[in-house]
Amino acid sequence: MSDNNKVQLITYVDRFGGKTLSELHNVLTEELKGIFAGVHLLPFYYPIDGADAGFDPIDHTTVDNRLGSWSDIAAIGSEFDIMADMIVNHISADSDAFKDVLKHCEKSKFWELFLRKDSVFKQEQEEDIKKVFRPRPTSFFSDYTLADGKKVPFWTTFTAKQIDIDVTSKQGKNYLDSILTAFAKNNIKLIRLDAAGYAIKKAGSSCFMLNETFEFIQALSERAQCLGLQCLVEVHSHYQTQIDIAKKCSAVYDFALPPLILHSLFSKNVDALSHWLKISPRNCFTVLDTHDGIGIVDVGPSSGKPGLLGEKEIDLLVETIHRNSANQSRKATGASASNVDLYQVNCTFYDALARDDKAYLLARAIQLFCPGIPQIYYAGFLACENDMGLLEKTNVGRDINRPYISKDVLLESLKKPVVKALISLIDTRNNCSAFSGEFSVKGQGSNLSLEWKLDTEIARLDLDVETLDATIVINQEKENKKINLASLLNEEQNKV
Repeated sequence: MSDNNKVQLITYVDRFGGKTLSELHNVLTEELKGIFAGVHLLPFYYPIDGADAGFDPIDHTTVDNRLGSWSDIAAIGSEFDIMADMIVNHISADSDAFKDVLKHCEKSKFWELFLRKDSVFKQEQEEDIKKVFRPRPTSFFSDYTLADGKKVPFWTTFTAKQIDIDVTSKQGKNYLDSILTAFAKNNIKLIRLDAAGYAIKKAGSSCFMLNETFEFIQALSERAQCLGLQCLVEVHSHYQTQIDIAKKCSAVYDFALPPLILHSLFSKNVDALSHWLKISPRNCFTVLDTHDGIGIVDVGPSSGKPGLLGEKEIDLLVETIHRNSANQSRKATGASASNVDLYQVNCTFYDALARDDKAYLLARAIQLFCPGIPQIYYAGFLACENDMGLLEKTNVGRDINRPYISKDVLLESLKKPVVKALISLIDTRNNCSAFSGEFSVKGQGSNLSLEWKLDTEIARLDLDVETLDATIVINQEKENKKINLASLLNEEQNKV
């Protein structure tokens, strides 16, 4: 876990107040001065505008020069904890390495870097192939024709332009190590292991979160730690899987939190959320929204194991999000997001709560009081509404929550009462040492109490999801205060 137990920002470099790393650096140190202690920079590798918004790098160790350079990354890292994505499962089909494979076939020095169908399935094994877990409706094999005329099916878990690598091969290990080395040299402290759950393939299995996958994650985390880096594992799966992964790495995401908070607010009952907070991993990062959608699989049942929510509760949760967003989220979810099933709902968190400032501020307060390091996505920080224009333009479901924010729009958004109230909550979270102490939770029915205690210092959030009434109590050596969220929001609204 990061030693800096303060709030972090998640953002694209070119979608938040500018187009370059230096412009983002200026925003963090000027307009947002003192708000965020760290920043998760979403993929800044070449190219940022490939088949999957940077998650299909041609060169994972090169900064896209339209954004800046490694020196710009290092400069940000000198003032903020930087998290960067390490895409462990695949490389772009346009990479020099894969082009070399297409040209030189089996004689290519990169031949063993890429996974082919016959790397796992030595013969046609239809029954085994059917067992493979699919996050996308497309085939997980894509045929490429080599220079010698041979057609070869390569593994492509996500899209045909993202070629899976063999992380167990010597070349695969060297490739991943080159990324870790580049990160360590440029002031990156935290690594988000993207798509790590799919990295290990084995015939006769689901090829997702196998025992060997856990071993791979643990080994990669240990290698990163040797270089002074910490790993955050990104896996959407059954909640018990998150608990198990947390034991083998520096940190995991609490992906169950966003849907559970929504469920609590929709159902006016905190029982499921309270139960989860009693058993959830403590070495985690919390989010309500990210560049992806609001995860549903994270609270659902799996392979006969009960979920944190039942099927009827999940159905009601999803339909309420659709209704609150005037069915905008329905247009961006499922097939529209290239998902094979209801894996996640694409919608801004603000729209998921029907643009209710009071409910939204309460949701953020819960996040800030939960165990783990809070990360706030740039669109959520500004309480953005669904970007239907971008969705219509790209026809990519996730783009509903991936807006381009100009400097002028950023400045105007910072004046919104709900944003100013959220900044006040972030300030409270950042400047109270009790959050480094012991956490406890009490909850039943509509009432929830989240408390942190360090020696004589206390930080507590008491709330009622029925009335949306919430109060923060801070008792520390230099200051005692009580903050009513509704009053805080009203004060900001009255200033407008």
